[in-house]
Amino acid sequence: MKRSKQDKTGKKQAKKSWHGRLEGAPDEQTSELLSSLDVDVALWKYDIAGSIAHARMLSSEGLISEEEFSKIRKGLEEISKEIESGDLELKTELEDIHMVIESALIEKVGSIGGKLHAGRSRNDQVALDLKLWARDTAKALIEKLRDLQKQFVALADKSGKILFPAYTHLQPAQPIAAGHLIMSYVEMLDRDTGRLEDMLKRLDFCPLGSGAVAGTSLPLNREMTAGLTGFSDITRNSIDATSDRDFLVELCFACSMLGVHLSRWCEDWIIYSSREFRLVELDDAYCTSSSMMPQKKNADTLELIRGKSASAIADLVGLLTLMKSLPSGYSRDMQDDKRFVFRTTGAMLKILGVAAGVVSTTRLLEPDLNDGFLDATSLAEYLATLGIPFRQAHGIVGKIVVHAEKKNLALGDIPKEEMEKLCGVPCPDMDKYLGAANVIASYSPPGSGGMVQLDLQLEYWKNKLSM
Repeated sequence: MKRSKQDKTGKKQAKKSWHGRLEGAPDEQTSELLSSLDVDVALWKYDIAGSIAHARMLSSEGLISEEEFSKIRKGLEEISKEIESGDLELKTELEDIHMVIESALIEKVGSIGGKLHAGRSRNDQVALDLKLWARDTAKALIEKLRDLQKQFVALADKSGKILFPAYTHLQPAQPIAAGHLIMSYVEMLDRDTGRLEDMLKRLDFCPLGSGAVAGTSLPLNREMTAGLTGFSDITRNSIDATSDRDFLVELCFACSMLGVHLSRWCEDWIIYSSREFRLVELDDAYCTSSSMMPQKKNADTLELIRGKSASAIADLVGLLTLMKSLPSGYSRDMQDDKRFVFRTTGAMLKILGVAAGVVSTTRLLEPDLNDGFLDATSLAEYLATLGIPFRQAHGIVGKIVVHAEKKNLALGDIPKEEMEKLCGVPCPDMDKYLGAANVIASYSPPGSGGMVQLDLQLEYWKNKLSM
């Protein structure tokens, strides 16, 4: 798009929407401060869609004629093509994309174009545009999230029966089916999806017709405009409607929480792809090497995704701080709300696509689970089935682990007679509870880390995601 700066030669400049009240023109630096074109140009297609809906409603109420509506719609459609092709000049002195479009419309259709703003303020106009944008953006994020979930499910389906260690405190804890870990990411992402879907419910009220703050004396059909713009209902209070940015805050929060979840997944796989862990192998397409050390294969892509969570959290805090303590009604501070939310959603849309590529090309590796005494909990639970209180069984097995460590043995390598002496009771079928495979096979409740439970999770998610 062609962008123009304020004319310094003294030539007549484009009039601002409020030019009738003020005689003096702002200086160049003030004009630059007032302008939000560099950011809100992203709203152009929503502004045009909302304007066409508003004009159609004005026509239905007899506030403009059918012929005038036809000319306005045609002019807006032509402007849409010019913006898309980059042929429309963006004049900084017009402040924002809303006035750029209105000015271009008046140039095309004459004074008829000035009738479009009847019963409408930039306050409810911007609120509408932002809601239309947020609705599309949330849906795009949901689509990307669902695709990433599908990639995780596909990986778990393909390689999920490999035996993996589960960690607490980053120490080996219990053995699991590898797919159980992979499916934990699917659950996290589903909560992110749910937050976005929930936000869409609260967003689903059309603010157009609220005017600047108190509505209008013109007989507007707000229900018609709501239907034309895809909302299920209208807002009930004009003051709240024009100053509500909760949906942007919720969108920023959903992105920051998503960033935290992606960060945790990335942290796992950065660690697991190291030579010390050797649990996952990342595709070369998503790694880099070192400018100095030729042997290096660095998980840079995951590190960058992990880092984006910091930006998302910062944008959320910035937006909340911007909105804090604003008085009722619209304040110009809100002009900067878009800078936070556009940045964070744009980043999340980009990294979700990359994340799906990482998952689809990653290979799970089968580790050696003999070290780490991952079957210790299972042995304690076995003793509990023999009537020993679990707290006592826990202490017994802890001492057995110390004994095994000193002898450099796995629990299953301790002779049965010696084990029964250490346990203090006969252990006729103890072997069924020792060793990673036996432990995994013994998991009982739904949601556990066993193979049977993994199959149930896969079935659930394949149905939910229509795979």
